[in-house]
Amino acid sequence: AMMEKSKLTHFQRRYLMDCVKRGDSLPLQCHLIPSKEPAPAAPAFSPAVCQPIRLSAKPHLRPAKVCQAGDAYTREKFRPQPRRDLEKEKQRLQNILATGKDVVECDVKQTLVQTKKEEIPEPDRFEELVNEVQERKKFLAEMEALGQGKKYRSIVLTEISQKMREMEIIDKKRSEEMREIMTKDFPGGKSFFP
Repeated sequence: AMMEKSKLTHFQRRYLMDCVKRGDSLPLQCHLIPSKEPAPAAPAFSPAVCQPIRLSAKPHLRPAKVCQAGDAYTREKFRPQPRRDLEKEKQRLQNILATGKDVVECDVKQTLVQTKKEEIPEPDRFEELVNEVQERKKFLAEMEALGQGKKYRSIVLTEISQKMREMEIIDKKRSEEMREIMTKDFPGGKSFFP
């Protein structure tokens, strides 16, 4: 708006806009005759970064056929690596760190441990239930000591009654099995129990 009011020529306006774009200070005097005097060159100390970068109007995109012709769309084939026994490597590393030597005796120890695990019988379900009931009683006692007994009492007592019911069912099955065994052992098929 100020340029229009000051009646500057098109050349002078363009010159001032170039100065503004470069970030230079505006000139004190404006040259009236552009054809006789060339515009002063930009000072040597002005950085080139301030000048705008001119981009071409055409985008530089590659056609799809060129992209597909290259190896950008090909996948690498899966090549499986040799499988390793991680447990064996862990044991080997432990031996190296502990003794400073690579010992092969760990395989014998592992086989002994595995055979011992197989020999251990599974725990009895009745005994597991007894332990679970005791754990719940202990938990309830701890909560009552902390003042939270009312909050957990109904839940824990319900769980205990469920465990007790399961124990009764197991006990009935065992007693029936015992009766069958006892009737088989006595001659005449009469039971010892009435």
